[in-house]
Amino acid sequence: MATIKEIARACNVSVATVSNILNHKPGASEETRKMVMKKVKELNYTPNTVARNLKTKNTKSIGVIVEDMTIFSIPDIVDGITEHCEEENYQILLINLRLFKKYQDTYYHRDDYYGLVKDEIWKLIAKQVEGIIYVAAHERTIRCIPEDLPIPAVMAYGYTDSAKVPSVVVNDEDGAFQITSHVIGQGHRKIGVITGKRDSPHAQERLLGYQRALYENGILYNPALICTGDWTRISGYKCTDGLLERQVTAIFCMNDLMAGGVYDRLEELELRPGEDISIAGYDNRELSGYYKPPLSTITLPLHDIGYEASEIMLKMLQKKELDEADRIHRVNCYPLIRKSVKKM
Repeated sequence: MATIKEIARACNVSVATVSNILNHKPGASEETRKMVMKKVKELNYTPNTVARNLKTKNTKSIGVIVEDMTIFSIPDIVDGITEHCEEENYQILLINLRLFKKYQDTYYHRDDYYGLVKDEIWKLIAKQVEGIIYVAAHERTIRCIPEDLPIPAVMAYGYTDSAKVPSVVVNDEDGAFQITSHVIGQGHRKIGVITGKRDSPHAQERLLGYQRALYENGILYNPALICTGDWTRISGYKCTDGLLERQVTAIFCMNDLMAGGVYDRLEELELRPGEDISIAGYDNRELSGYYKPPLSTITLPLHDIGYEASEIMLKMLQKKELDEADRIHRVNCYPLIRKSVKKM
């Protein structure tokens, strides 16, 4: 592989002249520029970007650490990060921790893996990344990013409780408000809810959105219409009978998997979703479009979360002020209305 010195020698010009031409700097004549570029092509010269970046301390690379690539939410978030980085001519260095594969969801309530995260962060810093984006599999407070980190960091799909590390999360409260408002708009007044796990920020925010929709439509909140699930299909199945006994006309499931469990139980009872009882979900998992009838749900803005996390990262690198004073950036969801909610 040719070097700049060899190019300069072949063209009988200085190394500085070749360097200036390759970096699009003025000073050389058009004839010299053409001669140098012709020789660059003939000798198949490739610039040593690693050496150049180390010299300028600008590697145009971002480290992305994900908890587990097999979790449905993560690929779209990474795609959003990648899209924005491509637009800004940045590359990403991706680390997959495989935490869900190793521990299932038990690690959500532990911090013994923080040492692993910190090790990977320092490995990425050793590779000269300019910043770190950590992508969580499930929203919760995660304190795995060191406060003394010498480069900027952003948390996607999780909370840091740190003034130095911004968080980019789903606006779950607004999403639940939208889907509940749609159900109310179809004439339903007695709407049951199947929640996720009690300690989940997703479940807590979605319950607030449900309550706000009731309040703004003059409907009294009834705790007896709330059944605690655990995000699994079987928990939706198990909650169905109790809500039917309370004579609800619609059920809002806080994810599409639990809605599938409701469909399962209704089929056993020879009741028709979208006719005898209306169902709404959340997340817009691919399977929700194959339910009969297809499920009205909320689309998570996963790609947008990744894109915004990357935007925030580049603003931090450029020393720009961030818009959110509290360092928490909430990204709005999109309703997807199908045929599972009947007009009363």
